[in-house]
Amino acid sequence: MRNFLDAKAMAKALKATLKQQDIDISHSQALEAVAAQFGFSDWNVLAAKIDAATVEAATDSSGIALHAPSPIFRIFDEQKVKEFYIDFLGFRLDWEHRFGDNFPLYCQVSRSGMTLHLSGHHGDASPGATAYVTMSGVVAYQKELAGRNYAHMKPGIEEQPWGKEMTVIDPFSNRIRFCEPSAE
Repeated sequence: MRNFLDAKAMAKALKATLKQQDIDISHSQALEAVAAQFGFSDWNVLAAKIDAATVEAATDSSGIALHAPSPIFRIFDEQKVKEFYIDFLGFRLDWEHRFGDNFPLYCQVSRSGMTLHLSGHHGDASPGATAYVTMSGVVAYQKELAGRNYAHMKPGIEEQPWGKEMTVIDPFSNRIRFCEPSAE
């Protein structure tokens, strides 16, 4: 019997079953449907529960558990941040922080268990950084992005020896490489 830890496999099976009936849904839609079946409001909530369960299982005998890192990317224009990360990539804005009036933005965006910190503060990060993200559903994500009305980028999929990879570059020269590893 499957449980919530099998959610990604269940979403993949749902998508494949519907495809056989000529019903095409994105991987994201399948994940949202599985989250609803388990009674969660959306995939992000279920993904957090999966992450928490995974961390609990990964805690070593000393009680130490390392969590997935949250890269910090340097940003310069808040409007471009929202256009790229929220409107184009489909991330959600989790929170914003400023140390006072007329101070730079520091915020967190996330999607499907991936978290990024974006900072307008000099010294937090250097423009032109790269984050490597292992994922499933990279082809569906690429199709989703290609369908968006974002004039500055139409990313493609590259076959690499280690898997299918899609690279996006934000308006500040930061790169995110989304990779679905080969089954091998």
